[in-house]
Amino acid sequence: MTESSTNPAENLATPKTEVAANKISIDDFKKIEIKIGEIKNAEKVESADKLLRLTVNFGDHERQIVSGIAEFYDSNSLVGKKCPFITNLEPRIIKGLESNGMIMAAVDRENNKLSILSVDDSILPGTKIS
Repeated sequence: MTESSTNPAENLATPKTEVAANKISIDDFKKIEIKIGEIKNAEKVESADKLLRLTVNFGDHERQIVSGIAEFYDSNSLVGKKCPFITNLEPRIIKGLESNGMIMAAVDRENNKLSILSVDDSILPGTKIS
């Protein structure tokens, strides 16, 4: 039997080397802009098994976002979903298409599962997450 500390916080503490490697400051976190977007259209990207091209409404504008979620979602099942997106990433060219953001998802790599995050229908496109 191993001894444990009488201080519960010490038992839950993360090793200091892991903390330093994985933590960001609150100031860095504040730089990330996350907004709710409503997926208006989704289609497979030609010659790319894993990619979907999404047209996303953010209330005052629409954006194209290319995402590697095609093996987990049929494009038709995504239309109308309201999801959080990171909206202040630099644009990236993927298979010749400009992507202007990133959909947020939970990923279980060990079991090859992915679930996009979503919000209630009452939340409007463009709403910021804070």
